[in-house]
Amino acid sequence: MSTVNIDRNNFSQEVMESDRPVLLDFWAPWCGPCRMVGPVVDEIARERADIKVGKVNVDEQPELAGRFGVMAIPTLVVIRDGKVVDQAAGARPKAQILAML
Repeated sequence: MSTVNIDRNNFSQEVMESDRPVLLDFWAPWCGPCRMVGPVVDEIARERADIKVGKVNVDEQPELAGRFGVMAIPTLVVIRDGKVVDQAAGARPKAQILAML
């Protein structure tokens, strides 16, 4: 599957009501570490049909970033059954991201 762009309009349906765990990538186009993590997150989305992967542009969706207390980017958040089960800030290798799931 591919990544889903998450905004305040589709957040509830795509994330909170998802029947699969959701990996959210909070990022911005100007962020160097985000550009490093982005392709890894895209790769995970293609490889793992058992999860949903969403991307939240913090410049365009500051209210969602605030809701999750995002203070640094990239921040990765794993949500299962509408609850945050893991959250990590900073660039991480693929193995560490997969371990969060």
